[in-house]
Amino acid sequence: MVTATHRRPLPILNKEQIGALKPELADPVEYRKSGLSVNWIVGCPLECAYCVRHLFDNFDLKTPRRLMTDEEAVALLVGHPYFRPHQTPLQLLNRATDPMLPIVKPHLFKVLRMLDEQGLTNHVLIITRWKVDEEDCAVLNSFANLRLTVLVTHSGIEHGGIEPVNSTIAADSLRTLYANADRYRTVHYWRPIVPGLNDSDEHLERARELSLSAHATVFTGLFYRDEIAAYYESVGLPSPYEGTARRKIMPEEAEQRILEAFANPQPGKEWGTLFRKTSCGVAFAHGEADYNGHYGIRELCEICPPKQLALCRKAWIRPDLAAVTQQARLLGATGEVEVNDRAIVVEGLDEPPRYYLQHGFGYQCHDRAKPHHYRQHGRAPIGWQAEDGPDSE
Repeated sequence: MVTATHRRPLPILNKEQIGALKPELADPVEYRKSGLSVNWIVGCPLECAYCVRHLFDNFDLKTPRRLMTDEEAVALLVGHPYFRPHQTPLQLLNRATDPMLPIVKPHLFKVLRMLDEQGLTNHVLIITRWKVDEEDCAVLNSFANLRLTVLVTHSGIEHGGIEPVNSTIAADSLRTLYANADRYRTVHYWRPIVPGLNDSDEHLERARELSLSAHATVFTGLFYRDEIAAYYESVGLPSPYEGTARRKIMPEEAEQRILEAFANPQPGKEWGTLFRKTSCGVAFAHGEADYNGHYGIRELCEICPPKQLALCRKAWIRPDLAAVTQQARLLGATGEVEVNDRAIVVEGLDEPPRYYLQHGFGYQCHDRAKPHHYRQHGRAPIGWQAEDGPDSE
């Protein structure tokens, strides 16, 4: 059996220390769009200014610590009411630390081993921007059952106050992962893209080169919430946008610049395979249909390879309204439940139960109060003009 280099286990926070954390951080399991996420380790020294740790008042915690044992984390995950064996996509350590930090990855590998030994075939997503070597790749290749994907975040941002970690580290990790991939797959996570910061011709060329060292490339914008904006102001960083937003900001002009470069490559400058959504890239890398049912949002699919479109088309089945309504009501939905040609639309459900429905039916599930507008699907309105089309409302 391939194992990680032995290190002393991370200490576990006591009850008083855990009680001082925000409740959202102290509860290690969260259902996100890309999967049921377990974050039993908190603390990160990488100091990326736009990190979501600002949302949990956790940015100043630089030294990783555990909330519980690795065994307890696995039990909490597989015992969660939203966990479905072999179906629910999973994410490990994507919210409060980097899973490939030397003192963190032994715990990551241990949890992966315990899940794999249960015979689970769920998708498991790991997101990193840190160093990955050939020994790590050997461990990642050793899992026999899990459908494992390592997403390497690479932005190319050169402003040291915004991203202190040199992007060459992530680029080297991506190439190493791709060169050694056997059972796992690797995705070039091109993010966050911020106009004027990392979307020059040179940045696009670097992204194109990296897209050839990955099974798929996913590009996306910036989470710029009030807490992150406050941090930018406190340390004197230039604000990338005039306002903040609940969803990721990816202006239309920036997207079109990328898509034009992708669609019209210079001779001898071909791109890898590009996707707008994480689950689309992960599914493609594994030769499967998208588990988030994005095929219903047709304008997202215009850049997808024909073979992938055929897979998603075959798997995408409009669910029975009665079955959807029954499950939605059990989860607490109020008001009308609708199934249209793009999505399930519900009222009164927070994100976790909506994602539970989405992954269960393989069909998008939207909140009527927060519509996904045509062409800017799932993105903030900043940088977009309203356009007529089949919104999911």
